[in-house]
Amino acid sequence: MKIIKAFLLLLLATSCQITETIKINPDGSGSIEVFQLRDENSYMQLGRPLSSSEKFIDTLFVFQDYITKYKETFVKFNKSDQELFQEHANVKMHVKLDPIQMENFNVISSDFKKIEELPNVYESLSLANSLKENYPVSKEFFKIKYTFDGFTFKRNLVIVDQQEFDKNKKMLEERKKAYAKYKLVQSYTLKYHFPGKIKSVSNEKAILSPDKKSLTLEFQLSDCLQNPEITNLEVVLEQSN
Repeated sequence: MKIIKAFLLLLLATSCQITETIKINPDGSGSIEVFQLRDENSYMQLGRPLSSSEKFIDTLFVFQDYITKYKETFVKFNKSDQELFQEHANVKMHVKLDPIQMENFNVISSDFKKIEELPNVYESLSLANSLKENYPVSKEFFKIKYTFDGFTFKRNLVIVDQQEFDKNKKMLEERKKAYAKYKLVQSYTLKYHFPGKIKSVSNEKAILSPDKKSLTLEFQLSDCLQNPEITNLEVVLEQSN
């Protein structure tokens, strides 16, 4: 099995919808879920046969299951890689590919006591595959840090591998030209739920729910891949008297 990258440009080429959902409770605990769906109608536009090239997959696991199951492989990695695997121990993953029913998605999720403790869930699948197949660890070119102090929430994406990012950006530009004539579904959506009413949001395109406790913010996936920092966000909640 090839290394699975959560934010691969391949997803863009075959059309993908990504939704990141975060729910924060009054005590600061909560959950995150990243749902990645390949739009099969767009995939078929590209003339790619499904049943002949893809096999049925439906697997659900927690990263700790892989650490336990592949412990002989785990001990072969250096200490820093082992520590990275442990950071993702509680991340849950669901991967499904059904070429007959035309379903292709993966879901990465995790609960947290403090959002600052979250690992970079966008690389969880890649790390799990590295452990399973004994491949060198493959990290994303970015990291996302979330903070919440009870009133102010921040999402801060930082490029940590500029060389890899530049290479991917160039590849993206080439693929955009190649697939310009197709109507591919490409979206990246943030859905955030807070324990209090929202006072302000740094991105004016965010849509608030009627009770002002949730927001939805949608981007074009291609824009996010070319300029990931546009997904950075600050949300300030109202302070009760």
